[in-house]
Amino acid sequence: MSAYDVIVAGGGHNGLVAAAYLAQAGRRVLVLERHEHVGGLAISAQAFPGVDVRLSRYSYLVSLLPSKIARDLGLDLELRRRRYASYTPKGDTGLLVDNEDDLRTAASFRHVTGGESDHEAWRRFYGMVAEVARVLAPTLLEPLRPQAEIERMVGPEAWRDLFGRPIGESVAERFADDTVRGVVLTDALIGTFAAPDTDLLANRCFLYHVIGDGTGEWNVPVGGMGAVSGALEAAARRAGAEIRTGAEIVGIDPSGEVTFRDGAGEHAVRGGHVLVNLPPAVLDRLMGRPATVPEGAQLKVNMVLTRLPRLKDATVDPGAAFSGTFHINEGRDQLARAYEQAARGEIPELPPAEVYCHSLTDPSILGPGLRGRAETMTLFGLHMPARLFRKNPEKARKMALDATFASINAVLAEPIEDCLLTAPDGTPCVEVKTPVDLETDAGLPGGHIFHTDLSWPYAESGGWGVDTEHERILLCGAAARRGGGVSGIGGHNAAMALLTA
Repeated sequence: MSAYDVIVAGGGHNGLVAAAYLAQAGRRVLVLERHEHVGGLAISAQAFPGVDVRLSRYSYLVSLLPSKIARDLGLDLELRRRRYASYTPKGDTGLLVDNEDDLRTAASFRHVTGGESDHEAWRRFYGMVAEVARVLAPTLLEPLRPQAEIERMVGPEAWRDLFGRPIGESVAERFADDTVRGVVLTDALIGTFAAPDTDLLANRCFLYHVIGDGTGEWNVPVGGMGAVSGALEAAARRAGAEIRTGAEIVGIDPSGEVTFRDGAGEHAVRGGHVLVNLPPAVLDRLMGRPATVPEGAQLKVNMVLTRLPRLKDATVDPGAAFSGTFHINEGRDQLARAYEQAARGEIPELPPAEVYCHSLTDPSILGPGLRGRAETMTLFGLHMPARLFRKNPEKARKMALDATFASINAVLAEPIEDCLLTAPDGTPCVEVKTPVDLETDAGLPGGHIFHTDLSWPYAESGGWGVDTEHERILLCGAAARRGGGVSGIGGHNAAMALLTA
């Protein structure tokens, strides 16, 4: 039986980060990945036959990946900042947040809300959030600090409004306009089925969406998400890690023995430690124990367009509106209504969603023949829990897409269907992924993109937040405390747990 210092179970981005750090430190590392490629959900793919576009099929932007990890591993990766943070249609106008022109943003707030107060509240609120991001982000790559220390670091106001009470209460108190409230609250609901007025899970989701790398900026990876995983794979191989694809793990033993199956049959290898870059429910199954399946809550729609759709407000350039996050029916009351409908087991009548067009910032994902003739559009729908798709996945997927397209069309000056590129086989370039699809295609129980509910970034127990009940088995993926999103933090912290022991 072959022996390694460390076996990494799962070749997603976190597993690659862990493997690279450990191999750099001279450890003998084996990465096992069931797919024929590494990267997990951080991949690029040609989704439509005959259409030369490399879409970021699942995850699509980079915020949480610390620049320290990129420097440590020497990643060959370019991330581009988006000038426009967001555009939110409201009636025949819309709220445009321009990262580089505060006067323009202020004017847009006045036009949409009818006054100055919400823009001033916006500046104060996100000034506070920026300070929290600055002080909190570095701690994510350190041993866990106790709650009281984090509370002192962020200060009493931020602790109360972001940690201590439901984020919905804080937003309702600070902002008067329903549209503005919704723009803030969407960061508390991405991939998370929660009621922000009552559930602190929404607070945890919000934190993970605003503290990335100390700035909270959501940047575009040049070449798509596959470029992120490609850079990490190159770093791991360069450091000496062995990576086997097409190797499906079928068992993990507390002793460190891992059984996997490939085209040549079944094999067993032994590791001094096993780092698990898999959802907890999958680990439970591999260890032969009962599993609790979480529930994802998002709809992902990938599209290729012949052109950007026209806006109701002709004074706003669609290139500006769609290069940032374009909010669709995500007012505070609309979010609450959609949550209530989904909680009853109904596909929301007017699904809240957001889109952005990667190709506006990075046209390299378009083949040479499509540059200047097509744009990509990525949609992320909220409040679409897995329960809605369990009974009849195909029918529910169509109903969800129809409702989502109706939601988009309600805020545009023309139907989105009129802008879709047609593939050579005559089908429109639209790909839909529900939580059940993620469960089936990507092996994510419940389609939960964070593997499990997000955790607070502190703990009284200290440590790196990667321990399991078995000494030789550590978590290194999204389920590790402070994991979640495309961050590499879980992989970094699991590697540090071994290298600093």
